[in-house]
Amino acid sequence: MEVKPFPLTERTLTVLADGRSWASVQPMRRPWYNRLQQLERAGLTRRMRVLDGPVGPATSAAGSNKLVFCSNDYLGLANHPSVKQAMQTAVERWGVGAGASRLISGNTALHARLERAFATFAGSADAVLFASGYQANVGALTALTSENDVIFSDARVHASLIDGCRLSSARVQIFNHRDMGQLESLLAGETTAELRVIVTDAVFSMDGDLAPLAEICALAERYGAIVYLDEAHAMGVLGPRGTGLAAQLELTDRVAVRLGTLGKAFGVSGGVVCCREDAANLIRSKGRSLLYTTAAPIPVIAAALAGLELAQSADEQRAALVRNIDHFKSQAQSTKLPLLPSDTPIQPIMVGSNARTMALSEQLWNRGLFVQGVRPPTVAPGTARLRITLSAAHTEHQIDTLIRELNRAIKDISS
Repeated sequence: MEVKPFPLTERTLTVLADGRSWASVQPMRRPWYNRLQQLERAGLTRRMRVLDGPVGPATSAAGSNKLVFCSNDYLGLANHPSVKQAMQTAVERWGVGAGASRLISGNTALHARLERAFATFAGSADAVLFASGYQANVGALTALTSENDVIFSDARVHASLIDGCRLSSARVQIFNHRDMGQLESLLAGETTAELRVIVTDAVFSMDGDLAPLAEICALAERYGAIVYLDEAHAMGVLGPRGTGLAAQLELTDRVAVRLGTLGKAFGVSGGVVCCREDAANLIRSKGRSLLYTTAAPIPVIAAALAGLELAQSADEQRAALVRNIDHFKSQAQSTKLPLLPSDTPIQPIMVGSNARTMALSEQLWNRGLFVQGVRPPTVAPGTARLRITLSAAHTEHQIDTLIRELNRAIKDISS
């Protein structure tokens, strides 16, 4: 139905092409309004902050300076001169857009080079590059499983893994977070599946804790399953040269699929699935989020290559990141802040109430600190929190400022 332009207000008298007034059609929009109101009442509507400056431990927004404690730029590479120069050089050589999906004409030599480089970095036979980590998980899980398979997924995996499991044809069994007894029970109960896939994060993005990967691999081998490991928050940070949790624990050969993202420790964007050649070719043939979307812009790929190279030799930054984590935890514990047991850059402060969480986030924003509040459905009801993330680029003084202002904000909210 052709509609003439009109403002979306209750009082408009604009006439539609078939002669009806907007007022007569307005009820069709009411479900959206009602659903938004439900979110409002539950304190679950979202607002996106607008930054005026570059990504880093400090930036500008709303006319003032802000310390940033919610970025995943763990090694501080997002604004590294080499990364920026690589992107600028690629613009002059290649232009900007890829022009089509990788299946059609968007697969340049740089895309292929990044796949090879990441496979070498991860110690895998092959790798498949996607425009984002979310697309990578959805594309890989749906391509690698069928209706004859069963996926066993940790209850707290990332949303991209949840959606990949849901969109796959496989049956999905959820086990309680890090509960190896329940996982074994579920594995033992599945005797007819053609393929059993255990899906887990390496570092869980909202809690900051690690998967019990050695136990998962042992169970996988005992029951004839394979392990699909999302290393988004581990690669670049953990393991030798930042090669991830599986490498740190010397379990790389026992994990069938590993997912790495280029938008966190590597400072750019993109997702890479590392696996055997047969699995990679299956993804290239069936991964819908790979085949039916425009390839990542070529300058972004060039920047990601630079970020990957830098991260492999960033032992000094990784050591600085560990020092910052230790300093934050020491200061937070000395003031009795309610931390979760995490030794990673993800350091959640448990609050519980949605409203209280967002009030604290707002208080910190007004004090010059950007700390994101996290609420359901990202986390379970009653476990809303401030998700603090640390970078190698933070200074001890900045961390001390965070601790001081966080305690003041809690006191002000409680009074």
